[in-house]
Amino acid sequence: MQDRSIEEKTNFKVLVLQGPNLDILGQREPNQYGLETLEVLHLRMQEKAEEIGLYLDFAQSNHEGVLIDRIHDARMESFDGIIINPGGLTHTSVSLRDALSAVDIPFIEVHISNVYAREEFRHHSFLSPIASGIIAGHGVYGYTLALYAIKEVCRKQAL
Repeated sequence: MQDRSIEEKTNFKVLVLQGPNLDILGQREPNQYGLETLEVLHLRMQEKAEEIGLYLDFAQSNHEGVLIDRIHDARMESFDGIIINPGGLTHTSVSLRDALSAVDIPFIEVHISNVYAREEFRHHSFLSPIASGIIAGHGVYGYTLALYAIKEVCRKQAL
């Protein structure tokens, strides 16, 4: 018989990581990324997370090493899942992939724009092959989808 406490667990701890240039969300190429700022996005995510029973911690950096350090720390802090928009590091960072692989925490890769409808170099992701899921092209609403997705991934992993 399964442990009911695991079955009913709803307060999963999720790290939300934002990569390079996401600190200027709302200012940078608004036709591509929209007008919502990162601060407003995080507030909306927090509201939705509370509604569906997730605890969120947020981090953003324009520096690859800072993101890698935060991923390493996530393992020590017992995070259940990660939502990451790696920005341009998606297409270049083997180190970010290695960090995510090393900590063995399930993650959802998020992109505000449809990377497959953009320049050819954006069609390749070093992270996608090891991600639990990928959400792209839904604007900032993709983060709401990612909350539901990571909750389900964490729930299944806890069983």
